[in-house]
Amino acid sequence: MTSAAEAGLLRVEGLGRAYDDHYALVDLDAEFPPGSVTALLGPNGAGKSTLIGILSTRQSATEGRVYFDGRRVADSASMRQRIGFVGHRTMVYSELTARENLQFFARMFGLVSPDDAIDALLDRVGLMRDKDRPVNGFSRGMSQRLTLARALLPKPSILLLDEPLTGLDQAGVRLALTLFREARDAGAVLIMASHDLVATSKLADRALILSSGRKRFEGATGEDLAAVYAECIGEAA
Repeated sequence: MTSAAEAGLLRVEGLGRAYDDHYALVDLDAEFPPGSVTALLGPNGAGKSTLIGILSTRQSATEGRVYFDGRRVADSASMRQRIGFVGHRTMVYSELTARENLQFFARMFGLVSPDDAIDALLDRVGLMRDKDRPVNGFSRGMSQRLTLARALLPKPSILLLDEPLTGLDQAGVRLALTLFREARDAGAVLIMASHDLVATSKLADRALILSSGRKRFEGATGEDLAAVYAECIGEAA
């Protein structure tokens, strides 16, 4: 039985990921509470994308464990149905229409009778008029808006964001931040890796800062996120 303290909590213990001649993550302990947004920060090569890859179940850890909702994550297939992912690559099918893309992903998520939810999301991200157009005719920003819809379709418990604002204009950035806040307010765990500290500061209430695969800072932040980041990276240099 999940305790009240563990309900909706994403946690990693002793997490490590080794490649041929180096570790991308080293003995990482961290917690990501529900209803919060954690800024995942660090220089290139810090281990941010590796961590998101492991949490998304697209990569495996060499060492350590991942827990969600008080249970060890072992079944990748069932866990993926609870995870939304937005990256700098759109990861949608260019030969399909916007609606067909979401119908395909709805089947992958195991959603039943998803048509109303699909139409609502297409409308929300500003693609309703283009729902029957093949994605290969979309602009980069339109494709990224479809990616937002795809990630939010299952109403995820965990929303992983790896440079999620790439390709969006200012209106698209505002829309994305609004959608992310709504997911947070619904109780989801959000983890956002981004080099855009201005946008990240508007959203995140916590930060996890990595350098060379090691944790340098974990905790609550406010408007001083950039200062905390600069200080931690300076100490690690």
